[in-house]
Amino acid sequence: MEKITISKLAKKAEVNIGTVRYYERRGLISEPPRTESGYRQYPQETVSRILFIKRAQGLGFSLKEISELLSLRVDKNTTCGDFKNIAEVKISEIADKIHSLNEIKKALTKLVALCSGEGPTGECPIIETLETERKC
Repeated sequence: MEKITISKLAKKAEVNIGTVRYYERRGLISEPPRTESGYRQYPQETVSRILFIKRAQGLGFSLKEISELLSLRVDKNTTCGDFKNIAEVKISEIADKIHSLNEIKKALTKLVALCSGEGPTGECPIIETLETERKC
């Protein structure tokens, strides 16, 4: 089995070397054996693992959640249904975030509508609202 250096790994996985080292520190990829001269020698499958991590991040999973996914992936008792449940929870979390962002957008839109953009900052309705309103 061919081993690759950290720079080749980073290039193949389309990440930087710092990312590879960070994933090692976080336990997302195993620290590989080193040559006598101290160079890391990664197995080829590490490329696939990093690509898995990057795709999972692209779907909104945190590194902690990805670590859990990777653990489940090697657990012989894990089923496809387990991963489906995790994905459904993530969908729900994303829906909650979208709702919260829409609420923020509505509030900011109202503030912008109150402001003519003219006059000193001491009379700006946006600044006044931010200084006086409290969220209950």
